[in-house]
Amino acid sequence: MHLFLEKPNLGTCSKCGKPVRTHMVCPACGFYKGKEVVNVLSKLDRRQRRAKELEMAQHAAESDKEKTSK
Repeated sequence: MHLFLEKPNLGTCSKCGKPVRTHMVCPACGFYKGKEVVNVLSKLDRRQRRAKELEMAQHAAESDKEKTSK
């Protein structure tokens, strides 16, 4: 019998920065340890794919700016 539930251990995805459970593939971008495991874009329709590509490109640009400023 459980007296309480524990929060899952969350980390951040190195590719997109979204919260993701540790040792799991990121559901937002499909990457695990810097390698693409699941092609998330192939499962989306054209409009959703374009929006996701723009979101990922913006995040990549932000992370590049952070790396160059250090």
